[in-house]
This record gives sequence, structure tokens and C-alpha cells, in this order.
Amino acid sequence: MSIASFQFDNSYARDLEGFYVPWKGAEVPAPRMIRFNRELASELGLDPDALDSEAGAAIFAGHVAPEGATPLAMAYAGHQFGGFSPQLGDGRALLLGEVIDSHGRRRDIHLKGSGRTPFSRGGDGKAVLGPVLREYIIGEAMHALGVPTTRALAAVATGEMVMRQDGPEPGAVLARVAASHLRVGTFQYFAARGETDRLRQLADYAIARHYPELEGRADRYLALIAAVRDRQAALMARWMNLGFVHGVMNTDNMTISGETIDYGPCAFIDGYDPATVFSSIDSQGRYAYGNQPKIAQWNLARLAETLLDLINPDDSEDAVRQASEVINGFPAVYERAWLAGMRAKLGLDREEDDDMQLATGLLAVLETRSADFTRVFRSLSTAAAGDVSDTRALFDSATGFDVWLPLWQARFVREFAPAEDRIAAMDRVNPIYIPRNHMVEAALQSATQGDLKPFERLVEVLADPFTERAGLEMFALGAPSDFGPYTTYCGT
Repeated sequence: MSIASFQFDNSYARDLEGFYVPWKGAEVPAPRMIRFNRELASELGLDPDALDSEAGAAIFAGHVAPEGATPLAMAYAGHQFGGFSPQLGDGRALLLGEVIDSHGRRRDIHLKGSGRTPFSRGGDGKAVLGPVLREYIIGEAMHALGVPTTRALAAVATGEMVMRQDGPEPGAVLARVAASHLRVGTFQYFAARGETDRLRQLADYAIARHYPELEGRADRYLALIAAVRDRQAALMARWMNLGFVHGVMNTDNMTISGETIDYGPCAFIDGYDPATVFSSIDSQGRYAYGNQPKIAQWNLARLAETLLDLINPDDSEDAVRQASEVINGFPAVYERAWLAGMRAKLGLDREEDDDMQLATGLLAVLETRSADFTRVFRSLSTAAAGDVSDTRALFDSATGFDVWLPLWQARFVREFAPAEDRIAAMDRVNPIYIPRNHMVEAALQSATQGDLKPFERLVEVLADPFTERAGLEMFALGAPSDFGPYTTYCGT
């Protein structure tokens, strides 16, 4: 297999002319592979040996377009912190092309940080090493945790220094893989211009690519909203069940496929607090941990607005009524998904009426007693086996936990499945290793100073988050007391 043999099948470029600008990546002085995801490359039908090389680095830096690629900058709009921008687009990214992977799935190969495009809006189009490696760490961790997500294929150093607020930083490009890069903001771009025919073309493309079971239905555009709603509700439930905070849930960061995208100011909570915000620019807490399901519903309402003329072109009031019914159904869909996840975390198979109260009761204790979210849930399998000491020790005061504990124990024994089977299942959904914020920061700081070993070690540990391994105790601990409040930044 030659370095150029990507077997591209670029449907976006072929079927959606006018939805993008053909473009090329910027030349860079010395592209160098930092980390190559060989397992993912094989899944995509690529040759890891050929691409984990200088030639591969040049491709994934955007410096050289392989045979069959149709690099392009996608057009989209978006609500950013509630304010609408009618034109955003790929200002520092390129869709290199699409491949059909070994499972028959169509997947984008996309470059982030590959230089200026017509959508750059005054930016330099570059990315720097720290944020690129952050996205690599978090995206691959989310994949290992079972969360639908874009994935990191390669992180490439460009050999140049890029100016940022705190001075020059080493430049880098991330090559990532996604089911697609269609966003709510993609629909908003054409709706804002009143281009109904292109909206119909885009919606039909999205249905064919992500929801082919809807093709041919008279109500397919309404059904598309419902299908995206269901996937996003399931995604939000997974985020919340794991304590993940995205940090910048703008409509241009919500995918039609239901994958998590764009790991900028993201992080995982240590202590449970619904008001947790990690982003330096989210001063109002719009995208706080506990607000994420409501923001997802708000974003979906913006998607629905773009499709009203397709739902019923002859009666706008009827279109609004139908779309509103779908969007108003989000809380119930989300709650079912979230509670199913909580039952699994608590070792429960059956459904009982008081399960919601049981789950929220534990969260209330976590919030008031400063306990570590991930560690408490992981320790419950030991508690279910009869030893509650490890869990009790995680609370600064066990009073609330001791009130909740017998309620859970009584519920646990009412199950039909053997306890040992459910205890093992709990350890398959409650991770012991997550991207702890202090560990991520330490790995990124070392990497920017030229030492990639902590980054490589962290990626290795997070690839298997549910299996406890000797010698990795430090990766399971929360931040030390002197780590302080954690703040993340959008700057790349």
C-alpha cells in the first residue's frame, strides 16, 4: 500500500457543492509525528506503518494532500453563548476526505489547525501543542469510556512557533475522525440565508448518511429532529453519568450524528457540583455541568427552527406545533437514558418507581459532603459485596451516606440477577481511571517542554478505564489540595 492509498469516497464534496470552499492546508516548516493512533488507522483501512512516518506527518499536518483527497473548509453558522453568528465555518480546519472503515461506516478525516481559510475571521488558522494533545487525550478517553465521540488519528508538530496571548507556543495539528462534521450550525447557515432548497438538500444528505431508515418517509424532516433529539439525549446522559463537562456547547459544536465534538475547555468533575464550570469565558455558567441537558434541548430547538419550512411549507403554525412536540419530548427521553445509566452504576437491573429518588438521593449526599464523584461510584461494587468502609471514607462526614446506604442495600437485594454478576457489571460502567484534571495538566506541561512520556503514559492508562491495575493508584486519585480551582481555555 502506498502512502497515498486512502481509498477516499468524498460524498460531502461530491453531493453538496456550495456548502464549502475547496482549500489547501498551509505549508509548515518541519512536520513531525508526535502520536499516531495505529489501532484507529487499521480500523479505517489505512496502513499504520506507511503513515506513522515523515510522509504521514506531512499529510496530517495539511502540508501534503494525498491522492484522492478533496480538502475543503465547511460552511456553518452558530449560536455562541446564546448570540447568533450567521457565518462561522472551518476557520482553522479542513475536511481532508471520507473513507469507509472496516465496519462499513463512512467516516471523515479532518485536520484541525491546518492554517487560515476564507472562514478564519482574522485568526491565524493555527493550533498549538497543548490543546491538540488535550483533544487527543480526552477524545480517546471518551471513546474508551463508551461515549460517542470524534477520535484522534494523529497529533503532528509543525516545527513552527505560534503566537498566543502568553507568548509563542509550539504549533501542532490534530487529525481527527468523525461520523461526520454536520452540525446544528450547518443547518443554521443556510436557514439564515433563506436557502430552503439547500436546507432540503442538506437534510436529505444527513438522513441518508446518519438515519437511512427515515428515507422516503413523508414526515422525514420532523423524524430527523426526533432522531437527533434521541441521540443527543443519550449522549447527554452519558456525559452526566460520567461527570463530563464539555464547556462550550454552542450550536456549531452539536453534531447531527450524536457524537461529542471539539474538546476545548472541557474537563471531568472531581467533587459533585451541578454548578461546576471549567471554561474561563463562561462567566455566567451557561454551560455548567448541570445545565448541559437543558442546553442540548435549546440547541435542538434551533435545529428545529431551520426545518420548519420543510415540515409543513403551507402552514407555519402547524410546523411549529409539530416541531415543538418533538423538542418538548427531550426531557423525558433524556431522563429515561440518564436513569438507565444510573441504575447500571448502582447495580440495578429492574425498574422500580423509587429509583429516581434513590439516584438523586446519592447525588444530594455527594454534593453536600464533598465526595469524589468517580471514586464513590467505583467503590460501590465493594460496598455491594459487603464492605462499605472504602465508600464511607470518601465522605468528609458519612452522616448523609449512612442514611442513604440502607435504602440502596434494600433495593439491591430485590434484584433477580445474582449479586456477583451485577457487582462485576458495576465495574464495567463505573471507571476507575478518568482524565483527572491535574494529571492532564501535568502531561501537557511536560509535553510543551519536550517530554512526551507523561502524555504517552496517560493515554495508555485511559485506554482501559475500567480495569484496576497495580501501580496505577495515582491515576485514580482526585486532585491534591494545592491544585486549586481548575480553569480551562478555548485558546488554540
